[in-house]
Amino acid sequence: MRSPLTGRRAARAAVVLALPLALSLSSMPVLADPSPPVGEVVPDRQSTTEQNGVALLRVIVPDQAAVDRLNSLDVDLAEYKKSVEGGIEVHAVLSPPEAQRLRDLGFDVRGAISDQSDVAENKAERREALKEAAEAAAEVDTLTPLRAEWFTSLDDQRFLSVEVKSSAVDAETVLTAAWDSGKDTAPDSGGTTTMSRFTDAGQYMYHRFSAPLSLTAIPGKVTITSSRGGSVTVPVTKWLGSPRKAPKPHYVADFVDRYMDPTELTGRITALAAEFPKISQIVDLPHRTNGYRRAAQAQFGTVAASTFYVSSKAYGHEGGNDISLALVRPDAASSPLGVSVSGKDVVVNLGTDASSAISSTALQVVEALNGDTAASALLTAATYRGNAGGGLVAAAVATKLTDNLKAPATVSRDPFQMKALRIGKKRDGSKTGVFLYCQEHAREWVTPLVCLETAERLLRNYARDSRTRKLVDDLDIFILPTSNPDGGHYSMYDYNMQRRNLTNHCPANAADPARRNSWGVDLNRNFSVGSVFDGYSGASTTCTSDTFAGPAELSEPEARNEVWLTTQYPNIRFAMNTHSYGGYFMWPPGAYKAAGRELLPRVDYGTENFFWDASDHILSAVQSWRGTGIWPGRTGPVPDVLYSAAGNSADEHWYNRGIIGWDFEVGADVYDPATKQFRAVGFQPDFAEGHGEAMEFASGQIGILEIARSFADDRDRPRSELKRTGWTPTSSTFTFATDEPANVYYTLDGSRPTLSSTKLVAAGMREGARQITVTKNTEVRWFAVDIAGNVENGYRPDGHGDNYRKEKVKITKAP
Repeated sequence: MRSPLTGRRAARAAVVLALPLALSLSSMPVLADPSPPVGEVVPDRQSTTEQNGVALLRVIVPDQAAVDRLNSLDVDLAEYKKSVEGGIEVHAVLSPPEAQRLRDLGFDVRGAISDQSDVAENKAERREALKEAAEAAAEVDTLTPLRAEWFTSLDDQRFLSVEVKSSAVDAETVLTAAWDSGKDTAPDSGGTTTMSRFTDAGQYMYHRFSAPLSLTAIPGKVTITSSRGGSVTVPVTKWLGSPRKAPKPHYVADFVDRYMDPTELTGRITALAAEFPKISQIVDLPHRTNGYRRAAQAQFGTVAASTFYVSSKAYGHEGGNDISLALVRPDAASSPLGVSVSGKDVVVNLGTDASSAISSTALQVVEALNGDTAASALLTAATYRGNAGGGLVAAAVATKLTDNLKAPATVSRDPFQMKALRIGKKRDGSKTGVFLYCQEHAREWVTPLVCLETAERLLRNYARDSRTRKLVDDLDIFILPTSNPDGGHYSMYDYNMQRRNLTNHCPANAADPARRNSWGVDLNRNFSVGSVFDGYSGASTTCTSDTFAGPAELSEPEARNEVWLTTQYPNIRFAMNTHSYGGYFMWPPGAYKAAGRELLPRVDYGTENFFWDASDHILSAVQSWRGTGIWPGRTGPVPDVLYSAAGNSADEHWYNRGIIGWDFEVGADVYDPATKQFRAVGFQPDFAEGHGEAMEFASGQIGILEIARSFADDRDRPRSELKRTGWTPTSSTFTFATDEPANVYYTLDGSRPTLSSTKLVAAGMREGARQITVTKNTEVRWFAVDIAGNVENGYRPDGHGDNYRKEKVKITKAP
């Protein structure tokens, strides 16, 4: 999309904005009387049918009286007014003679907001858009089905989810879905509805239901029709519900009975390691956090210009909370401003004028405090949010500074020692590693319970359950229940909606006490891949934003701890970052640049299929606890189903270290049959709901461990086949299919295929394999390699053998 200010328009705007303000203000008239003198008439436009160079111009006037005068002159004012330095800016529709007449009357008429050339451009763009729309309307669109599935959720409620992409990407294209009620029923007997158009970063993605539709019967097929004439019918398949063996009667679970703060969580895993020393240990992460601590502060004043605040040099618990500040008005006239300190009691003796009135401004008090040696050893002072501080301050009784932290004494105010629990019979790096980490965002109280419940199940079932024993014997498992301990404490005891950690990177003009809930770094935006510093979307460089990425990549000790762990233990091949809420299951890439929606490189086709296949197993494990079904539309790469998250940890681990990583968003929406609406559960649902979420997603984490163990034990070689999919008199189209998630490398020129050969890719987002077209008889040579590295037929791509697959694709006729 073209910017509103491009080319000539931008140049004109730049000239207007560059006009010296002092120059224009010096000629500004004083217009106290709103009634025009006799003879002050602004000439009319020559004709209502002629434009005569009419433009929308900026007019700067000194006050409201001048605006009233413009109205009395019958000037065509837009419904726009704003205060500017030295006056008021209004916009007026004026012809050149009208503009000149106003200038002659002393008005400051400036450059154009828009003029007739802009109108011409807009009309030309409109004509082109209408032409394109007409051409598109004349073409029948092609519909590409992406997914059509039914699934069950809580209480065996049944739902339908459909995704379809139209080749017509304009907003006027309407897709309608109709489905049957099962075998041998009418095509629309189950229901019909209009689909929602899903766009992201201004780009059309596909059509879908805004939420899964409740079903009374399981459909066999769904037909999607387009207002452009396209139509497609596809079978409806079952989503989730892969068979899982029921837990043995002796399998134990359910080890959490309340929300817990990070101190409690860390104490629990430390106790577990002590109880099960043969199969677990604590790993101390090297970077201590900022700690649950803050400077003590106090603020004085009620009006911005008269307000200032002070912050202690020492943290509150280290003496800052003991400091007091008083503002005293002397009884004498013409007293000078002064500061005195006695221990930790600071007194500002305000200056007075000849009439004994206070004469000290906020800025003067700030400068006096910062300039006094004794006072500045205790505290720093600043005006309110960068205000000039020209207002007079008021006297105030001695006020204690406070860090305002409310956690009990059981929560240390010192830098926090983050700990991970390592579980495995053989913990020497020889086993496939899995990293499970929770609560990067402080307010997500359910997530650390997920990690803790998983740890408890693994350790307490090891001696009694053979399936658990195999996981612990064959894997090296690292569990970090709280990735954000400082923020977690603050969320639990001070501000429940705290998302970030407690490190305050704000300058003085953004660090006043009223912003105490707006400091900190979003740890899941602080990593080094696809970050905001690289131009990716979904994070902020503003220190008070909830998605503040920090002053630099990996600036935070919590983020560096994650990187250290995955670097220190290179056997880690899988990871799960657990968040809340909404019921999502996602994987990389996780970020894009907004311009053109430029994604981080998508994972290759084989790995994408591995993610999807694993989804069925892992989400079926989630569903096995109480029946929750994660929607198909909330499963997939992060930007495809949610949004761009610049600098997130899953991208960090995948792109830098090849770790296959997922993201859970626990807390799936709950369907209310009475209202036929889904209800969101929030970050901190009542504990009955929070407990259910913790239990089911701990089952999901066990499912991830099962996937990792299968990966570690995989010695099976993939099998592939070439499938011809289309023919014309001059071409033939084909693709490849594999019996498991695998990448296919192929050549069309008769050369020996290697890992440097062309790799099969996806046809598009959430679509199948790309179709390959040849225009002459071609011998195709290829091989498949699965995610575990097993190569089809034992072929060695870097060797000299010829046991690759090969087949001739002919043009002459269909087989």
